[in-house]
Amino acid sequence: MVGEDDFQSILENGISFGRGGERKDPNEGKVKTKAKKKKYITGAHGSGSARQKAKYREQRANRKH
Repeated sequence: MVGEDDFQSILENGISFGRGGERKDPNEGKVKTKAKKKKYITGAHGSGSARQKAKYREQRANRKH
């Protein structure tokens, strides 16, 4: 019986609970972006586009509150 051999092997050698598989980098494949950084959102870094978007965000925030 195969099960009996496995059982005997476990009794003799014990059970090994090792690390299972390779660990992957959690940031692998992600795109880095400036869109969520504070200066970009407020338009403080000098880009005209960012300033305009910040103005629209502020208007939208004022409408909701």
